[in-house]
Amino acid sequence: MVLIGIDPHKATHTAVVIDESERELARVKVMADRSQVAVLLDFAASYVPRRWAVESAGGLGFLLAQQLVRAGEDVVDVPATLAARVRVLGSGRGSKNDPNDALSTAIAALRDPHLRTVIVEDHAMVLRLLADRHQDLTSLRTQAVCRLHALIAALSPGGVQHRLSATAAVSALRAIHPTTSVQAQRKQMALDLVADIRRLDAGIKEVKKRTAAAVVASGTSVTDSTVSARSWPRC
Repeated sequence: MVLIGIDPHKATHTAVVIDESERELARVKVMADRSQVAVLLDFAASYVPRRWAVESAGGLGFLLAQQLVRAGEDVVDVPATLAARVRVLGSGRGSKNDPNDALSTAIAALRDPHLRTVIVEDHAMVLRLLADRHQDLTSLRTQAVCRLHALIAALSPGGVQHRLSATAAVSALRAIHPTTSVQAQRKQMALDLVADIRRLDAGIKEVKKRTAAAVVASGTSVTDSTVSARSWPRC
């Protein structure tokens, strides 16, 4: 068994092959482009059995790691902190450069049997991405609603004493007649926030629709009925 450590970057990837004695057998630097996997597989063709160790396979090395797994390769994820620790402690390879980083990544994978095995993305990742998007949108909407509350309170004594909706906010603003340029600007900003909130509501509705479709496609029974796209926070 040989280990092939990869130090990924945006423009290039450096790969170093080691045997079970940590002896370097070969190295190569490839361009980060459409042919990167084909070039790496051609380089590694004579090394069998083999395992690939990609530094930060969930980060900068994500795409390359996924491409290797889809090609049927055995790939593990080496945290950048672990690779750095091996590099610093390793005699004769303390300087930081691409070949040393790739070598340290390979050695880390050789010595640590508990590293995460990279698997092909599936429906779980789709649901995770949609959940993250839903959280981002609801967070932005909460901020917009709180700012809207503050603007209305600055225009009308007591502001709005109940949970806001876009319709309720517009109704409250219609009753406000600015007498100064500052008040006029506050009212206009409040109306802008109402428009932002309506756009965010539409985005949340679309994400929930896509999530429902993804749940059906995944064949799971996972649903998220706890968050309503029409619920409004108190500020």
